[in-house]
Amino acid sequence: MRIVSWNVNGLRACAKKGFAEFLNGNGIDVLCVQEVRAFEAQLPEAVRAPEGWHACFSAAERPGYSGVGIYSRIPASRVETTLGIPEYDAEGRLIIAHFGRMAVASVYFPKGSGKDRDNSRVAYKLGFYRALFDRLEVMRKRGPVYVLGDYNTAHTEIDLARPKTNHKSSGFLPEERAEFDRWLAAGWVDTFRAQHPGEPGHYTWWRQWGDARENNVGWRIDYALASPSAASRVKSAFIWPHVTGSDHCPVGVEINAPA
Repeated sequence: MRIVSWNVNGLRACAKKGFAEFLNGNGIDVLCVQEVRAFEAQLPEAVRAPEGWHACFSAAERPGYSGVGIYSRIPASRVETTLGIPEYDAEGRLIIAHFGRMAVASVYFPKGSGKDRDNSRVAYKLGFYRALFDRLEVMRKRGPVYVLGDYNTAHTEIDLARPKTNHKSSGFLPEERAEFDRWLAAGWVDTFRAQHPGEPGHYTWWRQWGDARENNVGWRIDYALASPSAASRVKSAFIWPHVTGSDHCPVGVEINAPA
């Protein structure tokens, strides 16, 4: 079973750059998408309800902003889209699909930088992290949980090309990295890093100027985290930097399918 995540940087735009071919051509069973940036009714039918797929979405209240979704080959037994905290739920950052005991979350974690690049949203970002962590800690007692998405945090120095110049930038602040540490200390597994320990040069997002992608000057901010019982099912974890159509590339896991 292949579970993949992709920040599409606008699903309508990505649809014009080969999204349908990507969805159907890579052996995907579950696809998590982030930064949909559209209400469901605004999506073309081929993207909103592609043949052979079950799709569900959670949009932000603000038009053209944030938004997440999940495509799956089999229907989810249950779907959740809220944390129960209005200031987070208004931004359409979470959708959880349950497949029996197994759960898959598609999450678009907030940026901390703020519109003026003054790190004014760091407190909001960390609050979201903590609220989601509390929800997931309860969920993982019931069965395997996979949490895929754009975490907007590079965890360690090998997770970005230029760590020395970014220690004061949101996405690599000590307090953001410490929150990521807290998740791992609680037993959540960074599936890619577990299989590729110490390997630099693996990134999932690149700036859209200065030939950053061509020169692989990027950040690894998209992850597939797994609860302990979910991690035990992982056969492989991967990043697909060859896939274009967004400033992010897909990430994911191959797992032993639940019985």
